[in-house]
Amino acid sequence: MSSKNQNFAESAKHLSATESYRAAFERLKTGLPERLPKGTQVTQNNVAREAGSDPTALKKSRFPILIAEIQKYVEEHAEGRPPSIRQATLSARKKNRGLRDQIETISQQRDHLASLLNEANATILELYDRIATLEDQLPASNVLVLDPQGSRKL
Repeated sequence: MSSKNQNFAESAKHLSATESYRAAFERLKTGLPERLPKGTQVTQNNVAREAGSDPTALKKSRFPILIAEIQKYVEEHAEGRPPSIRQATLSARKKNRGLRDQIETISQQRDHLASLLNEANATILELYDRIATLEDQLPASNVLVLDPQGSRKL
């Protein structure tokens, strides 16, 4: 008989815990928590805290239906919820890291293009020098250059 009484006591405790968690869940959904600050987000851990127990006590193996309801509620209301401070910080870091990577890539492209431009300028200067050298080596010409704008007589 003692084992039956023990099982009955455990099931009564289980029912009261379920009811406690469900009441805490409802209070968080309505935005009127008793133990947590108003406006606290509905999460599995916060439901356990609002019920006055350790967050690790609210396990899926012990309360599968309630956990499923909490997860469904959280998924449905995830869009309207502002991101947490941690999520906002991580998002800002990710954005900044992306911008730093872009700046680094653009700087490398700029340096490469500046190098190509300097090489092209050096080649142009070498070719001007080569032209000047070749013009100096040409023999003197006895061809007269006619003025294209000269007077025309018909």
